[in-house]
Amino acid sequence: MAGIALAAPPPARSAEGMSLIRDAEIEDTIHLYATPLFEAAGLDADSIEIHLVADDSLNAFVANGRHLFLFSGLLMESEDPGLAIGVIAHETGHLAAGHLVRVRAAHEDASAMVLLSTLLGVAVGVAGGGDAGAAIVAVGSQLGPRGFFRFSRAQESVADQAALRYLEAIGQSAEGFAALLQTLAQSEPQFGASSEIPYLLTHPLSRERLHAIEAHLARSRFTGKAADADLAERQRRVVAKLYGFLAPPRATYLRYPEGDDAIPARYARAIAAFRERRMDEALALIDALLATEPANPYFHELRGQMLYETGQVAAALPSYRRAVALLPAQPLLRAALAQALLQLDEAHAWREALGHLEAARRHEDDDPATWNLLGEAHGKLGEAALSDVARAEMHYLRGEAAAARRFAERALKGLERGSPEWLRADDIVAASGGG
Repeated sequence: MAGIALAAPPPARSAEGMSLIRDAEIEDTIHLYATPLFEAAGLDADSIEIHLVADDSLNAFVANGRHLFLFSGLLMESEDPGLAIGVIAHETGHLAAGHLVRVRAAHEDASAMVLLSTLLGVAVGVAGGGDAGAAIVAVGSQLGPRGFFRFSRAQESVADQAALRYLEAIGQSAEGFAALLQTLAQSEPQFGASSEIPYLLTHPLSRERLHAIEAHLARSRFTGKAADADLAERQRRVVAKLYGFLAPPRATYLRYPEGDDAIPARYARAIAAFRERRMDEALALIDALLATEPANPYFHELRGQMLYETGQVAAALPSYRRAVALLPAQPLLRAALAQALLQLDEAHAWREALGHLEAARRHEDDDPATWNLLGEAHGKLGEAALSDVARAEMHYLRGEAAAARRFAERALKGLERGSPEWLRADDIVAASGGG
């Protein structure tokens, strides 16, 4: 099962592959950054999906009016949340102004995996636990970013001005965003139109834009305001977690050396030790973190992941259950617990898993990984037609039309005509080119 939590370094960016990261803590943190900005822009925060791409580029973009893609390199650039918040504010400006990347009608409501692969022309997988990388989708069209979402300087200026209004409305300094643009501006003359920096390919810079932001900083009430302490700590942990999972362990230990007793440093070292399968050390580190913060659901989740991925499924369950109890509305935590329960040879565990997956699906209906687990749970319980519907949903969200149609057509034969599940399967057949 892929995509429940960060568990292994994803494949390097290439013409063949790119990974989407699913991680409860990182996603919850990004939503804390983004929701006030969406609300300041008059957008429905619940309708906008945020996705994290495992790539060390400084990049971000919006697509189809409801998808925001952030690259891990951007989040790792600074431990000050102001940089990430500033970039999200700018992309929110594009959303609010209608500067939208659009693809053909067939992909208007596509899943993030299909949309990203179409836009960037690469295969897309999900970096996560267990068989990470098994969900590679080869639907890239080689269209690339240049033709799809190069914004004009005029559009950039409009998005900047909107971003500055949103930042002022939520009491956030624009200094982090200005610092990023200054860094990029220093690279622009060197690379120019052939820039290898993705953000410069899609977001052309200019001195006028920087002057406008500097003028805003000169008059803003929030220039010089320290970052919110809770958000700053969250950002430090996000950076540490991304380093722990994505960087070589040696690089993680150099950045977070022994003797650094701050929680983010201990967090990063725990993850690096886990990746090296030095489990005594990894568990000792995470247990020490839990002694400090016993009500931290993400620490419990990581402990469960450590045990699960080293074959200690039963031992992982209390940690996963505690994470869910602390944060029951987080779908990824429920899916992680369900994944472990499905490994047991016990029907009551499979039924419990099904309950968690249905709860996860109610919060997030377009995650292929959740539908895959639902298919497995129904299959173990002998509910073949329901399993086929779930498998059809999974394949449809991955962009695998032929497989989606095959499972949906098989499901129709075993479902009561007109039932919600029958209607869902019938819709998939029609949407996948059948009928």
